[in-house]
Amino acid sequence: MVNRMILNETSYHGKGAVREIAGEVKRRGYQKALLCCGPHLAKSGAAEKITAILREAGAEYEIFSDIKANPTIENVQNGVRAYQKSGADFIVAVGGGSPMDTAKAIGIIANNPEFSDVRSLEGTAPTRNPSVPIIAVPTTAGTAAEVTINYVITDVENRRKFVCVDVHDLPVVAVVDPDMMASMPAGLTAATGMDALTHAIEGYITRAAWEMTDMFHLKAIELIASSLRGAVQNTEEGREGMALGQYIAGMGFSNVGLGIVHSMAHALGAVYDTPHGVANAILLPVVMEYNAEATGEKYKYIAKAMGVENTERMSMEEYRKAAVEAVRKLSADIGIPADLKEIAREEDVPFLSRSAAADACAPGNPREASVEDIENLFRKLL
Repeated sequence: MVNRMILNETSYHGKGAVREIAGEVKRRGYQKALLCCGPHLAKSGAAEKITAILREAGAEYEIFSDIKANPTIENVQNGVRAYQKSGADFIVAVGGGSPMDTAKAIGIIANNPEFSDVRSLEGTAPTRNPSVPIIAVPTTAGTAAEVTINYVITDVENRRKFVCVDVHDLPVVAVVDPDMMASMPAGLTAATGMDALTHAIEGYITRAAWEMTDMFHLKAIELIASSLRGAVQNTEEGREGMALGQYIAGMGFSNVGLGIVHSMAHALGAVYDTPHGVANAILLPVVMEYNAEATGEKYKYIAKAMGVENTERMSMEEYRKAAVEAVRKLSADIGIPADLKEIAREEDVPFLSRSAAADACAPGNPREASVEDIENLFRKLL
């Protein structure tokens, strides 16, 4: 069997890493950027920090901020028009997963205009040309979009999210600077952190997992479990650990896929605009229980990475339970809701379940999950 690994051409990590953007822009000969960020970030000091660096590098820029928390087809199409009108030759994506996913779609369509409807990018579309060059600067520690070949767009008309997987969309440069994440409020830190943990756990147990991705995912689980509580309290150590942990998780799952936690979270996000990390956090323990029988000894190592002691002395049943409970406790400690009672409606469960079963992440789940199985999982949380 042949296993494939695709990572950024260049990545920078650590406090002050954003200063490296100027050198990259100069070395690559870029002239003008379309800076993609959300509307709030466009007015914040974070955006100004990046535009100052672009000016230092001698690069012009225009800002595109028409991006929703769950970016839509319309957001992408508006962004493509903005890119074409601007005369830019590269994109700087600043923010969480939403601006980075939008930037990826803009960059792909700009160089592959036959996909301008956006919907045709779902799955593994046969794009021929690499994206417009993207420099990705995350301001949240969760999505790892700066290192993945995936992006997610919302189809508002059909009340669904669709996943796009394309080797041509990977940012050429990732800049992971914990200082850029320091202004995240506690709730967003918690949600995006649990998204990162979900990436690590689902990536570790997915069907395509192998030795190299296992290495990434276990280290990511360890870093996230030891850092997320501190990050929510805005400690320097917590921010630094989360910045690295979420990126390492992305190195793994981008290459092996995810499972039905993400499938179900995509469905919730499309119907209720639920924050992706919150949906993942609520779903993860219940889906872990469902998947346990198909994971061999892997929950032992998840439990150990989560900080559970004496896992070597536990029975399979004990360490599987311990892994799930460690995830539940972390989620509760940082203020994530325990169920979907305030989010989902019973009458929507059949539609949510069909959407989740058809999602591109579902085939990677370690245990087969029918529409009926997914309905039962949703109902456990109502």
